[in-house]
Amino acid sequence: MHPLWIDGLVVVAYFAVIIFIGLRAGRGERSMESFAMGDRNIPWWAVMASILAAEISAATFLGAPGEGYATRNFTYAQLALGTIIARFIIAGVFIKPFYDFRVVSIYQYLSLRFGAQTRNASSALFLVTRALASGTRLYVAAIVIVMTYEQITGVSLTPFQQVGVYSVALLLITSITALYTAVGGIKAVVWTDLIQATLMFGSLGFAIWTLLDRVPDGWPGVLAVLNGPKDFAIVDLGITPGAGFWGNVRSILESEYTLWAALIGSTFTTMATHGTDQDMVQRMLTAKNHQRSRFSLILSGLADLPLVLCFLLVGMLLWVHYQQPGKDAPFAFFIVNELPPGVRGILFAGIFATAMGSLSTALNALATSFTEDWYKTHIRPQASDAQILRAARISTVVFSVILVLIGAGTAYAKIVLQARIIPIVLGIFGYTYGSLLGVFLVGLLTRRRGSERGNLWAMLAGFIAVALLSGLHNDLWALSHPTSALGVPLPLLWKPFWLPTIEFPWRIAFGTVVTASVALLFKTPESQLALAEAHLASVRERNEREDAAGAPH
Repeated sequence: MHPLWIDGLVVVAYFAVIIFIGLRAGRGERSMESFAMGDRNIPWWAVMASILAAEISAATFLGAPGEGYATRNFTYAQLALGTIIARFIIAGVFIKPFYDFRVVSIYQYLSLRFGAQTRNASSALFLVTRALASGTRLYVAAIVIVMTYEQITGVSLTPFQQVGVYSVALLLITSITALYTAVGGIKAVVWTDLIQATLMFGSLGFAIWTLLDRVPDGWPGVLAVLNGPKDFAIVDLGITPGAGFWGNVRSILESEYTLWAALIGSTFTTMATHGTDQDMVQRMLTAKNHQRSRFSLILSGLADLPLVLCFLLVGMLLWVHYQQPGKDAPFAFFIVNELPPGVRGILFAGIFATAMGSLSTALNALATSFTEDWYKTHIRPQASDAQILRAARISTVVFSVILVLIGAGTAYAKIVLQARIIPIVLGIFGYTYGSLLGVFLVGLLTRRRGSERGNLWAMLAGFIAVALLSGLHNDLWALSHPTSALGVPLPLLWKPFWLPTIEFPWRIAFGTVVTASVALLFKTPESQLALAEAHLASVRERNEREDAAGAPH
C-alpha cells in the first residue's frame, strides 16, 4: 500500500475524536439560548481558544506562509497591531451592552435600539456576506487533497477533475462539521475549537522545527540567505521621500501593509469582524459575564502577533528551503511532498482543523442569526422552544449545503475559468461591514442619534463609497468585458485621476466613517428609546430571578 495510508488513518482518527467530542459536548440541548449561547457558562480560556480557532481559517494556515514566502519579511504582521487595539475598544464599548440586553443574535440589539428595519438589513448583510466569505475560503482546505491525489496516482488532474476532487473534499469536511454543529450547538463548536486550536498550534511549531532542521547550518544558514535590506522588517511607513503630502497619502491608501494600515485600517477591520459579526461575537457571549468575555477577547488579541510572526516565519523558511520565486502554495507543497508518513497526516489534520474551526463557527452563527432574526420574528413568531431549536438545527444543515455549493463554485471559477472574481468575493466583507460597524457605533456611543430611515440611507451610502474608492465598478466591468486577444486594456469607468484606489485594509474604515456620518444626522424617536428602556428593565428582573434561583444568565 502507498505510505499515505498512514496519513489517512491519522486524519480518520482526528475526525472520529472531533465528532465524539462535539456530540458529547452538546448533548442535552433543550432551548435556543443553550444551543446558541451555551447557557453562558463556558470557561473564559475555552472561549479564547475558540476565538483564535475561528480567526485562523485554512486560507490563513496556507496563505500567511505564502505572504512570508513572497515578501521574505514580517511587514504583514503589522496588521496584528490593529487587531490588538480594536479588541480593547470592543471590550470597552461592545460587550457589556450585549450582555445588558441579553441578546442571542447581536442584531437584536439594533432592533431594540433603532427598530426592526435596521435589524433586518444588518442581519441580511451578515447572512449573505458570511455565507460568501466562508464558502469561498472552504476550497483552500482541499488544496492538499488535490496534491495528495496527484502524488498517489502520478498523474496531473485536468481542471474539471480538480474541481471534482475539490467538491468531494468540501462535501466530506462540511458534512462532518455540520453533524456535530447541528446536534451540539455552540458548546460543540467551542470545545472542538479548543482541540483544533491545540492541533493547529502544534502543527505550526512542528513545521518551524522541521524546516530549520532542513536548512544547512540551521538558523545561521537562514540568516545567510535572508540578507536583503528589508528582510525581518516589521514596520513599513509606506512613505516615499520627495513624493509630497498627497502623493504619500495615495501611496499609503493604495498599499496593503503599512504601519498606518495596521494602526487605523486594521483597527476598524477588527472592530467590524469581532464586534458586529455574529460569527465572532456569539462565542464571546458564552462566557459567564462580560468581564470574563472581555478577558478572553483581549488575551486572544495578544496571542495574535506571535502567531502571525510564526506563520510568516514558516513562509520565509520555505523560501530558504526552495528559493523558487512564484512557487504556488509552498506550504501545502512542502507538507504533501516532503514530510514523512504519519507526521504528514498530523499536518493534514492541522489544515482540516483550521477549516473546520472557522466552518463550525460560521454554520452556528448563520443558523442562530437566521433563527433569531427571521424564523422567530417573521416566519413563525408563535413557535415553541422545541420548534425553534429544530429550526436552528435544520438551518445549520441548509447553510452547510449552501457553503459547499459556494466553495465548489469558487473552485470552478478559479481553476476552470481562471476568473478574478475570487478577490472580490473573498474581500466582500470589506464592502459591507463598514456599514454594519457604522450603525453599531452610532447605537453604542450615542443615546439619541440614528433612526430607521437614516440608518438605511447611511448603510447604502457607506457601501457606495467603499465600492467607488476600491474600484469595484471597474472590477465588475472587467469581469463582464474580457480583454481582447491583443491584450488591449479596458478603459476605466468613472475614476478621477487624483482619487486613490484604496486597498483592503482601508475599506471598512472608510465605510464606517461614511455610514456613521450620515446616521448621526437623524434623531432616534422617543418611542424607540422607551422600548429599549422597557426591555432593559425586563432583563434586569429576569436576571434577579435567576440569581435568586442560582441559575446562570
